Amino acid sequence: MIEKSLKELAQALAGKRISSLELTDLYLERIARLNPDINAFITVDPEKSRAAARAADARLAAGQGGPLTGIPVAQKDIFCAEGWLTTCGSKMLGNFVSPYDATVIRKLEQEAGLVSLGKTNMDEFAMGSSNETSYFGPVKNPWDRSRVPGGSSGGSAAAVAARLAPVATGTDTGGSIRQPAALCNLTGLKPTYGVVSRYGMIAFASSLDQGGPMARSAEDCALLLNAMAGFDAQDSTSLDRPAEDYAADLEKPLDGLRLGLPKEFFGEGCDPAVMAAVRAAIAEYEKLGAKTVEVSLPNSHLSVPAYYVIAPAEASSNLSRFDGVRYGYRAPDYGSLDDMYCKTRAQGFGAEVKRRILIGAYVLSHGYYDAYYLQAQRIRRLIADDFAAAFKHCDVILGPTSPSPAFKLGERAADPVQMYLSDIYTIAVNLAGLPGMSIPCGFAAGLPVGLQLIGDYFAEGRLLNVAHRYQQATEWHRRAPEGLA
Repeated sequence: MIEKSLKELAQALAGKRISSLELTDLYLERIARLNPDINAFITVDPEKSRAAARAADARLAAGQGGPLTGIPVAQKDIFCAEGWLTTCGSKMLGNFVSPYDATVIRKLEQEAGLVSLGKTNMDEFAMGSSNETSYFGPVKNPWDRSRVPGGSSGGSAAAVAARLAPVATGTDTGGSIRQPAALCNLTGLKPTYGVVSRYGMIAFASSLDQGGPMARSAEDCALLLNAMAGFDAQDSTSLDRPAEDYAADLEKPLDGLRLGLPKEFFGEGCDPAVMAAVRAAIAEYEKLGAKTVEVSLPNSHLSVPAYYVIAPAEASSNLSRFDGVRYGYRAPDYGSLDDMYCKTRAQGFGAEVKRRILIGAYVLSHGYYDAYYLQAQRIRRLIADDFAAAFKHCDVILGPTSPSPAFKLGERAADPVQMYLSDIYTIAVNLAGLPGMSIPCGFAAGLPVGLQLIGDYFAEGRLLNVAHRYQQATEWHRRAPEGLA
């Protein structure tokens, strides 16, 4: 059962070959056995999960189930879930039990009938590329437990890769769905900004954050995105658009598809083995009827510096609410209100979060706002314009997701800039608000390699179709880590 697709699991549930409770227990047993080593989950509550599974079985028995009713899902611990510990990977929220559901949680659990298995580990407040900044310890890559799974959605990626859950939710602010998907041999999709509600998703950088699905295949991602997406009046940035079936065009042929290859993505700086796997994927697409076109994203080299001005600026504002007054951690000893604020924030936040808050406060301060924040926003517009110009010549842009396979735990911990460059291919997509996804396309020294597909606004269906056709022709996405039976 743990190797079945969502469609196959749904058929097994509908055909009474397995119950949701049995399926949930299967995954809970694997979590109990394997999670102590991998550390993919922060919180598991078997009784809550089993109660939801029984409710799903009752829905199915009454003929009221949907296509995903009764299927287990892992939830990134950035989504508020009523009655669940919701930590965002931080000591600051280490005791916070959410009093309400994020829209994504409500849509998946109450409307679609999925069963939450637990809350997955993540970089603290989603700030990181390796899942090493979590207060609850680093997540280990199931393909090699001495290596990182990518971040910040590393717990969700490791959970699906280790078959501790069939699918998971993630969030992507600068590559946090796509990069862990690449490093763990998964398919992960970051939708167009505004397609998935951010209500109840603990904010890092509000103009960049976006929730999305993580799964083993493009088809599974499409089905999960169907349940996650949709307009939400509680999110002022949510887009009011007609509902879309993201699985409708999966089988569409790729004849005549124009694949844009940005020359900036195929220069120096990428591991040769990663580039070889990407070029082999391009050759496979040509066999499927696609044509390649060279395009240029001339300002893409500015995406990392622009991002590391904009994202910390927004983070410093968003994280000002964590002050020890209303909820979350409070320093045990203090002499005044100011002293309580200072000690709470000094003790409650980790080093990377503090670094970004300080950078953000600096670039927004009087005399520096124009020089840094405003300039970064101008560069952001140039980056979006580059994509608009490229899409006049191609349908989908293609390149590597990450410049290297998974690196060793601790390898880049002392060098923040080296860590930030892990997201060099993914950040521009968030700055422009475009949809992007990563799919498995091979291995380098036994470690997974991800292929990034970038679409124009609202081209999620097209991206999923392009990914699905490739996955029908290849077997990379079916490979599983060894030693996790």
